[in-house]
This record gives sequence, structure tokens and C-alpha cells, in this order.
Amino acid sequence: MTLLQHAFLAILIQLVLRLAAGNWWSGAAVASAYFVGREVAQAEYRWIEWFGGGLRANMPWWGPFDLRVWPKLDQWMDWIGPIVVTCSIAAVMAARRRR
Repeated sequence: MTLLQHAFLAILIQLVLRLAAGNWWSGAAVASAYFVGREVAQAEYRWIEWFGGGLRANMPWWGPFDLRVWPKLDQWMDWIGPIVVTCSIAAVMAARRRR
């Protein structure tokens, strides 16, 4: 998925939760958590493949946070983008409601 696809899906998740829960921030939290979790899981697999000999048991708890398994900008943007987009929408909508 591209950054735009990630952002679109995050906004869709946020909108669905806004309609269900009535809160933009809950949608931002769930969408952000989904994409952070997804990217951390991919980083775990990279660590296991690159440094763990293919065995999950060899990975320390900090393995997915090892900066060596985050070498590409798109790996960072795949979780930062949805957080920025959904939190921005939630902040704008909260500011509009206060007016």
C-alpha cells in the first residue's frame, strides 16, 4: 500500500468510528494503533529474518524497535502518515465544535 492508501484507509476507519462512537479522537486512536501495530509486526519479521536466524525465539523484546530494521523512509511514513492525518482531522473537528 502507498502512503495515500494508508491515509485513505485511516480516514475511513476514523469516519466509521466517528459515526459509531460520536468521537473523532477515538477514530484517530484506533486507526493510528492499527497502522503502528502493522508496521511494528513487519519490523519484527524483518528483525527475525535479518538478525534472528529465522527464529522468533531469537528476537529480543526490543527487536522491532531496532533502527536497523527501519532503513527506508516509506516504512516510517506508513505509520506516521496515518497518525498525522487522523489527528489533524480530529483536532480540526474539535476546534470547529468549540466555535
